[in-house]
Amino acid sequence: MPEAPNRPVIVAAIQMTSVDDVQANLTSAGNLLARAAAGGAQLAVLPENFSFMGAHERAKLELAEDDGTGPIQAFLAETAARLSIAIVAGTVPLRVPGDSEHVFAASLVYDRHGARVARYDKIHLFDVDVAEGAQAATRYRESATIARGLPQAAAAELPMGRVGLSVCYDLRFPELYRGLAALGSRLVTVPSAFTEKTGEAHWSVLLRARAIENQFFVIAPNQSGSHPGSRRTWGHSMIVDPWGAILAESAVEGPDVVLAEVDPGRIDALRASFPVMSHRRLS
Repeated sequence: MPEAPNRPVIVAAIQMTSVDDVQANLTSAGNLLARAAAGGAQLAVLPENFSFMGAHERAKLELAEDDGTGPIQAFLAETAARLSIAIVAGTVPLRVPGDSEHVFAASLVYDRHGARVARYDKIHLFDVDVAEGAQAATRYRESATIARGLPQAAAAELPMGRVGLSVCYDLRFPELYRGLAALGSRLVTVPSAFTEKTGEAHWSVLLRARAIENQFFVIAPNQSGSHPGSRRTWGHSMIVDPWGAILAESAVEGPDVVLAEVDPGRIDALRASFPVMSHRRLS
């Protein structure tokens, strides 16, 4: 029986340790999604780069799919329908028309029948140098292989309510989340591959801040552990409520399924008693 809008539902943040083997990653994702469905989840969110994390950024160019077709997208549609669960698919590398040097990092949403209902292309790209203690800073340049999406907020209409979409580095740009709140989002997804260094410092506080200041639920699956190319990610996938309370958080390194019940209907009462949005004086 379909869930009613704005009623309590179980959601899942899927934590992975993705590698440079697409089929192995899809098998792992399928098993984790099955665990989420068995736990009662109506919505599951996969992390950024769930289908591939290689030692070299350009490797993703060879795996890119055309929009609407390809083995990764077929897996997502088939799995959503088979498990009868809505899926927000972290990011999928989709080809940029006329540009063989870049892909879009696309967060794709499938309903429980396997139909794709939304797409969001990552806007903010991780072009930073991260200091690693006494070692030289690690240089990240996502813009070398990823094309920026259009600078606009995007959300998916699902039976449990409107779900706002974002990806990883987006988390540092609060104006995007104001835009998602303005669209009426009651749940917001943040599929990520936060590095161990930045995750330890900022992951939890940023997720809680975005939930508190916009008064919505945040579902944030992260990559976790060691990946090809000596990259390490922070894990600690979590689900946060509109008051900033962490409803559930992974306590393990490596693959995990984080489940929590969320009640989108709580948001109206919270916003009525604590009307932050109507108190705004700057836009």
